[in-house]
Amino acid sequence: MKKKNKDLPLRTGVGIVVLNKKNQIFLAKRIDNPKNFWQMPQGGVDKGEDFYAAAVRELEEETSIKTVKLIKEIDGLTTYLLPDHLVGIIWKGKYKGQKQKWFVVRFEGKEDEININTKHPEFLDWKWVNVENLTDEIVKFKFHVYKKIQKELKYII
Repeated sequence: MKKKNKDLPLRTGVGIVVLNKKNQIFLAKRIDNPKNFWQMPQGGVDKGEDFYAAAVRELEEETSIKTVKLIKEIDGLTTYLLPDHLVGIIWKGKYKGQKQKWFVVRFEGKEDEININTKHPEFLDWKWVNVENLTDEIVKFKFHVYKKIQKELKYII
């Protein structure tokens, strides 16, 4: 019998806010979403993996970025639910959404380190945005997550 959306668990994940020297935030445009939606790097946590280790791994897998310094671990976990039309499609239908631990890091490398054409690419394009523009081009179901991050960043930068 197929599980109902409400019966599905949340996936454990991480999110990474990457700030450049101008305190701008790294955003990337997903390959699997044809609309103009951008997001910060994020991904799943492997069994037994530390949250920060997962964040650093995901960041490198998605963007090739390695040269970062941890600024802050954001308190608590942030949760979002997938809209009904995506449940059953994303994550092979195993999860109804994600609970995430977020980290803020400073990118200390040169821009040519950034390469989204990775082994398993997730992004079409990337850019730096100012904190006040963080929520301008994101998917609606993650809006509250990005709003929380935006608020946190005002105390950091």
